[in-house]
Amino acid sequence: MTRGMTIPETVTIHVPFRVIKRGGRKEMVWPSNMPDGAPLPRKPNAALVKALARAFRWQRMLESGQFTTMSELANRENIAPTYMTRVMRLSLLSPAMVDTILDGRLSHTVTLADLLRHVPAEWDVQETRYCITG
Repeated sequence: MTRGMTIPETVTIHVPFRVIKRGGRKEMVWPSNMPDGAPLPRKPNAALVKALARAFRWQRMLESGQFTTMSELANRENIAPTYMTRVMRLSLLSPAMVDTILDGRLSHTVTLADLLRHVPAEWDVQETRYCITG
């Protein structure tokens, strides 16, 4: 701008993004690539990471003999045994699935509720259905 030009009262800036719901919260998702071609870093889904951590922690507690039954552990954790059972299934995910979740490469359309509802037992089917390569 030169010294003699007037300053406009309104400035419009276009920022391309989408709003998605993730774990009950709204999150802004930016375009897949920056203008210079560098990919944007992806953020892991916090609800999925927390559920994975719980599943593996509870599994260790049961395997160590600290608790003899899931009902006993659920009472100690003050949660419903049925919920614990569903979350514990996450400890059966393939290593590639776990890496995909922790690296933030899982599709933003896959939620914790999706994984608690039904995950195939076969690792290759899990990876085909949910993993993002690259």
